[in-house]
Amino acid sequence: MPADRPIALDEYPVHQAPLSMKYVATGDRNAYDRCIFHVFDHAGRAVLILGLGVYPNTGVIDAYATLRLGDELLAVRASDALTDDRMNLSVGPLRITVDVPLRTLTLHCAADPDDPDGLSYDITWTTAFPAVWEPHHVQRRGDRLMLEGRRFVQAGSVTGTIRAKGEEIHLAEGEWTGTRDRSWGVRPIPGEEGGRAAEEHRTEGFHWLWVPVRFEDRFLMVIVQEDADGHRALNEAVQVFPDAAGRGDVQLGWPQADIRYRSGSRHPESAVIHLTDPARKPLELGVEILNSSPLAVGAGYPPATDWQHGSWQGRGWTDRRVYDLSDPAAHPMAAYGVTDHSARFTLEGRTGFGIFEHGSFGRHDPSGFTDYGSVAP
Repeated sequence: MPADRPIALDEYPVHQAPLSMKYVATGDRNAYDRCIFHVFDHAGRAVLILGLGVYPNTGVIDAYATLRLGDELLAVRASDALTDDRMNLSVGPLRITVDVPLRTLTLHCAADPDDPDGLSYDITWTTAFPAVWEPHHVQRRGDRLMLEGRRFVQAGSVTGTIRAKGEEIHLAEGEWTGTRDRSWGVRPIPGEEGGRAAEEHRTEGFHWLWVPVRFEDRFLMVIVQEDADGHRALNEAVQVFPDAAGRGDVQLGWPQADIRYRSGSRHPESAVIHLTDPARKPLELGVEILNSSPLAVGAGYPPATDWQHGSWQGRGWTDRRVYDLSDPAAHPMAAYGVTDHSARFTLEGRTGFGIFEHGSFGRHDPSGFTDYGSVAP
């Protein structure tokens, strides 16, 4: 076995613990460090979701990309052994390049030589607003810490080309929007044990909204996490302005969402999020769903059954497939995972575009859902 040696990142004064940057300061197997990007058009035709994650205590790096076009979801996933080169954000055909930190990134998926009609892309992601912290996220099951994460979120513009199904889709300025989320900490990955905490502290219900919205002159971020009783564990509503505006962030109170669901489901079709400015003036953020992409299909989020983030697939694993989303019964677990909806938003005469990320499982008293089988009338 080779000797333990410093890695390139150890040259920089960025250490937070008396350890090499090769190691994290926790021995928890669920330690993670990852990102997610959303790229979507304003007409609701296409939603591209992609991300990359590192799991230092299991030695895994993986990445994914999914493209929703019509009733089809094209997916590319890749996984490999984590190396000491932590600046290299690439796995198989998928790569993210940080050109200018917090400002410009390049997103790339190489074409499959055996399937020229498969998904590939070359995209430049450029920020329009400064990155903003999300609330510190802590979640326990009984006394066991299950999740502790730090995140920032940002909105910007995207240019470049997506290739799929024999078509080249050009991302025109002003007709597409990009959002991204960057997070790290501890979050369950496959293989987590059950035990007493899982047996005696079962989740009765979970309700989640994560809503980044880009308007021409401001960025709006709303986050809500509630349990079955409606008790709120996470809360955020903030407006962020461009650096050149010289304005600080503005908090918008305690968001309350009225969601109109498709009958017989928990699929949102529209919503109004009620906000309050610092002068206590009521504000209404209108939401019109344009397109939808379930994260449990193709993107590796729980309760995906074919692949989940952080799971060891062996060295050099790559998987490409196409999912048919026309029949919800074909993907029954998608209803128990979070879904990312591209959406058109309105606020005080302004029109913006963003992501309405929604998950509602089990009992949620404020919505009138009584158990895991409960749906909208």
